[in-house]
Amino acid sequence: MTGVDDPRVQALRGAVARLRRQLAVLPGELPDRAAADEELAALDAMVSHGLPEVSRLRRSLLLIAGAVGSVSALSPALTEVREGIDRFGELPRRRF
Repeated sequence: MTGVDDPRVQALRGAVARLRRQLAVLPGELPDRAAADEELAALDAMVSHGLPEVSRLRRSLLLIAGAVGSVSALSPALTEVREGIDRFGELPRRRF
């Protein structure tokens, strides 16, 4: 199965698109709006070009959450993006 055919990819792309739309119409000032837009675009590009690296997906999620996490209106869409990323699996545990 290629990334394009993978239902996880399609679900995550849909969640990213919804968050991008909601962020675009959010009224008021959001200091990190540009950072969130850029990382959402990068996330969409990652999943558009095959199966992405889980650690990179999680890094993007952290950056996006940091940029929009305090905006309660975006919380459901952000949760949907997180759940989409979670579908790709857990990060392997490090052994020390």
